[in-house]
Amino acid sequence: MSDNHKLTDMSRWGLKKSPWAFHLSTGSCNNCDIELLDALTPRFDVERFGILLVGSPRHADILFVTGIVTVQALPRLIHVYNQIAKPCLVIALGTCACTGGIFDGSYHQIGPVDKIIPVDVYIPGCPPKPEAIISGVVKALAKI
Repeated sequence: MSDNHKLTDMSRWGLKKSPWAFHLSTGSCNNCDIELLDALTPRFDVERFGILLVGSPRHADILFVTGIVTVQALPRLIHVYNQIAKPCLVIALGTCACTGGIFDGSYHQIGPVDKIIPVDVYIPGCPPKPEAIISGVVKALAKI
């Protein structure tokens, strides 16, 4: 077995055991943001699984995107996505991020997240419950 292959296996194992996440709101009503933060509270405590919310996209393995992609948020979304080390997991959180929701077809929106960047897991709901968020992260980690 080559050293490069061992390093890849080891990095995948590390990513599964302690994924760090970065949250980006691209035009949401903040309900999905609150539910994501609720998943980090002691009641649900995703930190026991190693999931940690970080303040820089350069340290993140997972990108949570909430809300529709607005005209103003488009350059920020592309900039943040380019900063995240690849391979990364992109999770569209909430109905607006998945399909555009009630804002679909409005003048200020570009579209759902998957029209801009590739999305690995969709977590629908308005807003999705913390249990659904945890389930979506588990499904995303299973893709590694």
